Amino acid sequence: MNLSWTLSRYLGRQFFFVVMVTFGVFLALIFMIELVELLRRSSDKPDVSFGLLISMALMEVPRLGGKTLPFAVLFGGMAAFLRLSRNNELVIARAAGVSVWQFITPALVVSFIVGAFVVTVYNPVSSTLTTRFGQLESKYLEQRTSFVAVSSNGLWLRQADSTGQSVVHALRMDGQGLTLEEVTIYLYGEGNRFLGRIDAESAALRPGHWELHDVWVLMVDDQPRKYETFEQETSLTEKQIEESFAREETISFWELPHFISTAEAAGFSARRYQIYFHQLLATPAMLCTMVLVAAVFSMRVSRMGGMLQMVLGGIMAGFLVYFLGNLSIALGLSGILPAALAAWAPSIVVMLLGLAVLFHLEDG
Repeated sequence: MNLSWTLSRYLGRQFFFVVMVTFGVFLALIFMIELVELLRRSSDKPDVSFGLLISMALMEVPRLGGKTLPFAVLFGGMAAFLRLSRNNELVIARAAGVSVWQFITPALVVSFIVGAFVVTVYNPVSSTLTTRFGQLESKYLEQRTSFVAVSSNGLWLRQADSTGQSVVHALRMDGQGLTLEEVTIYLYGEGNRFLGRIDAESAALRPGHWELHDVWVLMVDDQPRKYETFEQETSLTEKQIEESFAREETISFWELPHFISTAEAAGFSARRYQIYFHQLLATPAMLCTMVLVAAVFSMRVSRMGGMLQMVLGGIMAGFLVYFLGNLSIALGLSGILPAALAAWAPSIVVMLLGLAVLFHLEDG
């Protein structure tokens, strides 16, 4: 039996409504938890207002909400299918010759469209808000004195030192340890007064200082001086630089390909950004996978009964997806799995399991 457009639209609308309600509940919980955490972190900072903390919590909601969307689809899908089953709509449709595949197709289509929207529209908005959150966090909660950025003309570092601050620019990084090539350090004193610059062929980060080679020191109030080696004070550590480097969540889907090529040209490993890019591409597939998992447990309830069985099964499935995702990403970051496979593997594995169970329920 072919599913009519009216029935397909009805099933899709029911699924979309329940999933969005579930997602809304998740977002509300995320906001409250994040606000409590920000209140804890700002307890010793009297200059941070409650209004600012509310704004920061709202900025974090889209990023964290995006991580929970697959689980909203899973639990919302289970609730939607169970609701149709309890109203005997599923029973009537099955009696009329509607197969499981026809029944879940509207939900799959809705999930794919939602996934495409998340990648192309939701993610750019989320990345912008995450960037702004990071700036406010750095200014009001962490008071960071260092900053790292990669652009098309090289690497930029800002660091604090005993005289004020300095800005380090390098055209390339060798990728083996933190050694910079073709380096310029701009020195600033109090009130951002320019003191001079240091040019070097290379700079290696050592504890408490940069070790510069083939160096020219040009100070405003002194003659240019040439050194074979020179030590320049720094407060940066390799760990600080890695942590200050742009988080993947702050880069939108549309900007990621350019950022990846720029980071690789500067000598940085772009593997985690490549994995994140493929994770975004896999979002529609992951949401469709969750629909299959929701259908597996909902159809089992409709045949065998047992609300508790469905809830526990859904929770276990959620933990399985979470575990597989973290394992796959860890293998990808370590280089054991290619970036694309690391991002797509959880969706593929769980989708195959879901299809196998649905085939068994439908034909077995």
